[in-house]
Amino acid sequence: MEPIKPMEAMSPSTLDRIKNNYIIQAWLVLILAFGFGALLAGMQIALSPTIEANKVNETLQKVPELVLGKNKADQLAQNNKTLTIQPKLIEVEKMGKKVSYNVFEAKHGDGKLAGWVTKAKGQGYADKIELLIGLDPKVKSITGLFVLEQKETPGLGNKIITDKWRNQFIKKNTHQSLEVTKTGAKSPHEIDAVTGATISSRSVCDIINTTIRDLKKPLLAAHK
Repeated sequence: MEPIKPMEAMSPSTLDRIKNNYIIQAWLVLILAFGFGALLAGMQIALSPTIEANKVNETLQKVPELVLGKNKADQLAQNNKTLTIQPKLIEVEKMGKKVSYNVFEAKHGDGKLAGWVTKAKGQGYADKIELLIGLDPKVKSITGLFVLEQKETPGLGNKIITDKWRNQFIKKNTHQSLEVTKTGAKSPHEIDAVTGATISSRSVCDIINTTIRDLKKPLLAAHK
């Protein structure tokens, strides 16, 4: 077996061939990376309408539970009754810019307002977090919380989707901003952080606080 020559002992033509091979390989890697990136981007664009349609369907399905609570929503379904759900777009002026919220007005069969559900989103630890927030007719308390989309750290931040953590928000008053604590909630406005995921926990609270501040007056005005 012929020993491998050190680079210094190779002829100029051999060195040129090696360099050319490296250049070709580098270009192949770049082309493949670009190709895969373009493919993924194309798939994302193609699937976007389907993803959004699924979100709308999931939102409409969740409205009764977020407004009435799971038990009452189940009883309503068992009695073959439904809430009338009316989508609304509410725009809020903030620092010279308009911020839009998708809000769902839920009414009983007799026309009485059951409550509101609003979509809201903000930055989490890893990516955007999108929420559905249930509110009572007079926007005095939170009636439910659902995480519509998140990409937080598996086993840590993604625990914000669990019923146990989300149920903390139910019946929280809206007159005081929610705060995250790592030492156990002692005040009515405090929320226990997910262990090892304080940023994700705080992000959810921030999204809720901002949304309630923005929508409280418009929703009360819409109810009159």
